[in-house]
Amino acid sequence: MSQFRRTAAFHTLGCKLNFAETSTIARQLADAGYEKVSFDEKASIYVINTCSVTENADRECKLHVKRAMKANPEGLVVIVGCYAQLKPEEISQITGVDLVLGAKEKFNILSYLDDLEKSDREGIIHSCEIEETDFFIGSYSIGDRTRAFLKVQDGCDYKCTYCTIPLARGISRSDTIENVIKNAREIAGRDIKEIVLTGVNIGDYGKGEFGNKKHEHTFLDLISKLDQVEGIERIRISSIEPNLLKDESIELVSKSKNFVPHFHIPLQSGSNDLLKKMKRRYLTKLYYDRVHKIREVMPDAAIGVDVIVGFPGETEEKFMETYHFLNDLPISYLHVFTYSERENTEAAGMEGIVPIPERKKRNKMLRILSEKKKMAFYQTQIGKTLPVLWEHENKDGKMFGFTENYVRVQKDYDPSSVNQIELLKLEKIESDGTVSIHHSSYSFEKFLEKL
Repeated sequence: MSQFRRTAAFHTLGCKLNFAETSTIARQLADAGYEKVSFDEKASIYVINTCSVTENADRECKLHVKRAMKANPEGLVVIVGCYAQLKPEEISQITGVDLVLGAKEKFNILSYLDDLEKSDREGIIHSCEIEETDFFIGSYSIGDRTRAFLKVQDGCDYKCTYCTIPLARGISRSDTIENVIKNAREIAGRDIKEIVLTGVNIGDYGKGEFGNKKHEHTFLDLISKLDQVEGIERIRISSIEPNLLKDESIELVSKSKNFVPHFHIPLQSGSNDLLKKMKRRYLTKLYYDRVHKIREVMPDAAIGVDVIVGFPGETEEKFMETYHFLNDLPISYLHVFTYSERENTEAAGMEGIVPIPERKKRNKMLRILSEKKKMAFYQTQIGKTLPVLWEHENKDGKMFGFTENYVRVQKDYDPSSVNQIELLKLEKIESDGTVSIHHSSYSFEKFLEKL
């Protein structure tokens, strides 16, 4: 590759973990002399980090390859991520793709660029067998957002019948606590106010921990150590399995100086029969207990839920079990996913296929329920004075931020507020579903002094 080509652009699809890894790859290229540019600008390299969870992974990948080719027909296009590991041959045949890197190879991107040239041939593939991903590469995202996504764990040993993630990311493995703490301090040193802990199955933290295999740590050990790190104002836990979210961890968050009262807990179905078919590791009673434990010690906590509609065997009766279970739970919002068949998964061969129109209908029902839950939760916060961390976004003269318990707040755009925490009184719910504020005379520093 020519030494004069020194610009790189990035686009990330999917989860927070992908954002963390894209940022790490971007820093590798920056250290090698590449200037980062916008994805729609002319660049010599376009890196697209893909996802396999969405049913439109193929379409989305092609769309962003076309974007890259429009920006610079001579630019090199490199595809990484879960979709690249699962379908490398398929991706290599997309017009414009030059290089496909698997789960192991993506972190060695520089070694594959030296002799890479633009051509009309199929893209070059470098992809390991997933069994070879027995290593851990620490990652975190900075620069693009007010918050940083800090990767603490990767892979999954669970065998959920609908999921391809173990095929795309391999076995469960974790960073060392020492390295997580080091990365957290680096993030704090960059004046980033919030860290989001991320991984494939972060409650499984400690399994396969590199450098300390004989004495595995636990998720509780990890958050206990992170809670003692100076300079971090907020730590948010991303999605965590209900069977791995223990009372001790909930209690720690409730008393923490750093961890915020916000949990995102996958449910997937409110039918015990379907949970068993999915090979989830809990039933609804455990899930119910987790939610109510959080509410007991943190009445104002935000609780988000993942749920799948249209799984094979989900009759109308079983769907309504899910609907009523969620309707009765004191949760804050839902992330609703429509089931789609995945190659090489057990569920793909199951009987009881739910028609696509019915899947869409059930998705809409739960999205409406989610809005009702969110508005009801927001209403409980009106009149309270809470710290708000303001984002970079400027939309029609408005800026947006989040409270610790994940209420989305708006005010008139003020560039001096970006990446700042302000203590503000929540006034009313606006028509766009955000909350407007009443300016308080408190400063955030005075708020901290009162704690």
